[in-house]
This record gives sequence, structure tokens and C-alpha cells, in this order.
Amino acid sequence: MGSAVAVVTDSTSYLPPDLADRHRITIVPLQLVVGGDVRDEDAITTAETARALREWHPVTTSRPSPERFAATYACAADAGASAVVSVHLSGSMSGTVEAARFAAEDSPVPVHVVDSGTIGMGLGFAALSAAARAMDGAPFTEVVAAAERRAALTRSLFYVDNLEHLRRGGRIGAAANLLGTALLVKPLLGISSGRVKPLEKVRTASRALARLADLAVAEAADRPVDLGVQHLAASSRAQALAADLRARIPTVKDVYVGEVGPVIGAHVGPGMLGVVVAPQL
Repeated sequence: MGSAVAVVTDSTSYLPPDLADRHRITIVPLQLVVGGDVRDEDAITTAETARALREWHPVTTSRPSPERFAATYACAADAGASAVVSVHLSGSMSGTVEAARFAAEDSPVPVHVVDSGTIGMGLGFAALSAAARAMDGAPFTEVVAAAERRAALTRSLFYVDNLEHLRRGGRIGAAANLLGTALLVKPLLGISSGRVKPLEKVRTASRALARLADLAVAEAADRPVDLGVQHLAASSRAQALAADLRARIPTVKDVYVGEVGPVIGAHVGPGMLGVVVAPQL
């Protein structure tokens, strides 16, 4: 069945392209600035970003412009949409939500902007839930509610090799209190109320990854869940973690394994490994 409600998200959802296409989700890219060169996130590879980070070149990120969102909403209207649900990364981490809301004010069709309070596949799962309801022909309010419920239920957990990239990008939040011991611990972090929060301090990388799996299993409990396992320049670790979680969570439905893009990569650094636990609606 077709849909009168269009669903838009941003590139930090890191949805596999074929999955976004099947759900008719429009993706608006954030931008990355590497050594003064400004490019859309989808125009620069993660490998390039990881190399720049390892060499400590200046890497910054930028929200999409309101004009870009306005054009996206106008295109949706021209294609027959009667309304748009625009689902984006945490407003506490980026001005993307603000830009989307500014553009929504002059949209030719109603636009509801959802602040997911999260990022990565946490955002991606919220957009997927909205799109599934939209494709079923659900009304505007139900599509909004699906995105908001999935975002509220989802938990994001991650490991970083060090906190320096988060500190440089200003996204460290409450984890700043770990900086004094950053060389002595491997931090496990989560996203709560739209911000990065510390979960545990672990002495070794291997122990940190084991605890990451334990926390994800505990979060899933006995609920039907989808999982996102995401990484930056740590593919083999991500595949091993996904296999472990499939074996330990009997209620798991879909598991998506992938590399985060340059915008998130710029803030977490190479070696990051994360798990998103998204209970099904």
C-alpha cells in the first residue's frame, strides 16, 4: 500500500541504503569539514575520515541547512505526500532538529519533526518504525507516535578506545569526569536524555567488549528486539560481537552490522564499537 505520509531522516541514522529505499525513507546528509574541505557525509568515505582522525587532522561536522530541509519537504509534497514526519539525531548533540523545525514552518504540507534523543541505528530504527506505519497507510499522528515510541524504547551502548575525539568535538557530556583517568581505563558509554553518559570503567579493551555484550544481553531481556552493531574501523570485532549476541539473545529478530559514517566517526574515533538494542513495537 502506498503512503500519504513521507518519512525523512538524516545521514547519521546509517541505515543500509537498500533498507532505506525499501521503506521509502528520504535521507538528508550532514556535512563534514576536513582540513577546510566541506563535503556532504555521503561524499566522503569512512576510511578517509578514520585516516584523518588517526593523523589528528582537524575534522568538524555541520548540520544540514534549513534550505536543504525546505527543499526536501517541498519535493515530498510535489510527489504527493500530504504530510512529512522528519526524524533526526538528538537535538542536544546537533542543530539538525532546529534546522528541520525552522524549515517546517514554511513547508507546503504539515511537518512534524521528531527529536529521537539518540543517534546511529537508534535513530535508524525510529525512522524505520515510522516508515512501516506510513507504508501501511496509517494517519500522520500514528506515524509520529511510532517514531517517538521506538526512540524512547531503544538503548544505545558503545565503547571507544579513548575519549579524546568526543572531547574535541564537544560531545562528551557527563563522560567528561572520566578524562582524568582516560589513559587507565576503557570507557563504556551510553546515550541518555539525548547526551553521552558514562556507564562503566573497564581496565582492558577485551574486558570492555565482553561487558558491552553483557549489557546488551541484559537490556534485551526476554523481549523481541532488533539489534544494530556499529563500528568504526573495527569490522572483525563487530562481526564477532554480532555473532555472540545472536547466540545469546534468543528473541532477536533482525541484526544490522555496519560501519558508522564520517560524522559520527569524527566524534568517536577509530576502534569504536556500539550496540543498539531496539525492542519491537
